[in-house]
Amino acid sequence: MNSFIILLIISNIAAFYVLLTHHIHMYQLNFYSPVEEKNRLRENRWPNFGRVFGFSLSIIFIMTNSFWLPYQITFAVAILLNALSAYLGWDKTAKIPLKYTKRVIRLFITTMLLYITLIIFSLLLFTDKTIINSIPIVPIIVQILPFLTVYIMMLADYINKPVEKHINNGFINDAKKILKEKKNLTVIGVTGSYGKTSVKNTLKTLLSGDYNVLITPGNFNTALGVVITIRQHLTPIHEIFICEMGAKNVGDIKEICDIVQPKYGIITSIGSAHLETFGSIQNTIKTKFELEDSVSQNGGTIFLNYDNEHIRDKKVTSKKVTYSVNEKNTNFKAENIKVDENGSSFKLNLDGEDVEFETSLLGKHNILNIAGCVAIAKTLGISNETLVSRVKLLRPVEHRQQVLKRPFGLIIDDAYNSNPTGAKSALDTLALFDMTKIVVTPGMIELGDEFYQRNKEFGMQIADIADIVVLVGQKQTLPIQDGLKEKNYPKEKINIFSNMADALNFAINLNVNNKKAILIENDLPDNY
Repeated sequence: MNSFIILLIISNIAAFYVLLTHHIHMYQLNFYSPVEEKNRLRENRWPNFGRVFGFSLSIIFIMTNSFWLPYQITFAVAILLNALSAYLGWDKTAKIPLKYTKRVIRLFITTMLLYITLIIFSLLLFTDKTIINSIPIVPIIVQILPFLTVYIMMLADYINKPVEKHINNGFINDAKKILKEKKNLTVIGVTGSYGKTSVKNTLKTLLSGDYNVLITPGNFNTALGVVITIRQHLTPIHEIFICEMGAKNVGDIKEICDIVQPKYGIITSIGSAHLETFGSIQNTIKTKFELEDSVSQNGGTIFLNYDNEHIRDKKVTSKKVTYSVNEKNTNFKAENIKVDENGSSFKLNLDGEDVEFETSLLGKHNILNIAGCVAIAKTLGISNETLVSRVKLLRPVEHRQQVLKRPFGLIIDDAYNSNPTGAKSALDTLALFDMTKIVVTPGMIELGDEFYQRNKEFGMQIADIADIVVLVGQKQTLPIQDGLKEKNYPKEKINIFSNMADALNFAINLNVNNKKAILIENDLPDNY
């Protein structure tokens, strides 16, 4: 084996590692779900740098076979292309960087072992063997392997699955043991297609001071995220555990409930989010109400947003408390709602008394969430006066209709996980400001078969409010463009960029005659 083959293999290993890092990163963002990984690949979301291998492979075939160049030149070019792909492929700008957990490290090791094994077998079986006009087989096999990176990774994950399951079961059993020892801990489950994090944080603010409260941090809303929270953060002083429960598949909420055994639960909303994985709205409803099933078994109370028709129409067996902004005849109905650019005010009837609340949060969706949290807080014995003062303390959750004042006006940062209801609410918030209204968006995702229609409707809603539209992604935003067109929105006011950074830079630096209010509606994650 000559030195050129050795150098080719070394450069190939480097490029393969970069490709593997990318695919493991995407796999992690998809919660290690083989189904979602297959969906990603079906959309042909290959990294551009992977195509460099195509040049490298064609160099071996075309240059050696057609132009009869010396193999030293052919291999040198292939080696340089491998090195170039490794350099260009290293992602330094990920919005959510790869977390090098123990599971990720195990997946790296198993995948690399499989890859190296394939190289060794090719060396043992095909060294000095050639095809068509004396083209050596080994370098061709070596150069083909990077194209198979994601499939080698999935095979490695399948091999690791028994180990991962054993480890996860150990963590889950440990978390259950910790909770069992906490006799006086009250668990509140929070789920919904959207609004989970806002409700979780609002509820913590309303209860803290009367109780020692633990919440699942950030986006720790999967079964393992909840387990990590319990094992690392739950202490003997905690009296209430507010557990955010996320789901993308039927059974996800049940899995979390089987661990934490909630006494109380709140279902914030049911909508089109994650329809790609749920498959149907019926599956979404079934999954969200797995929380109600668990609460019922534990003799607890479920709190339901009755403004949501899917929640309102569902029969429940547990004790229920309902809340709303629009729907009449609920236990907690927000009334006399006033919203302006400075905040919101509303009234709730508590213990037969009309109690007025004020908050710096904007929009009816926030008032709805507060009403649900007040309902839970009253059940847990918090006084009216305390609730009024604590509602005034509420602040927006980062990237969820967060109003940021700037010299040019303001930014409404609603970049996190856009959905049809939230997007409409964000536009209503934008409409409050007497400024030049600019919408920056790549549209909404994970809507399954409703992707086109929901985004087209969003485009029509934008047309009613925005003075200027800045879209991210020509193909991605076609439904929005169709919605704008249907409303006869002026073409000259529509601007399209390939990435969010350029789009936002354009909006911020755009010269207008007065102050600007820029709504950032959604920011696609790295796996899109």
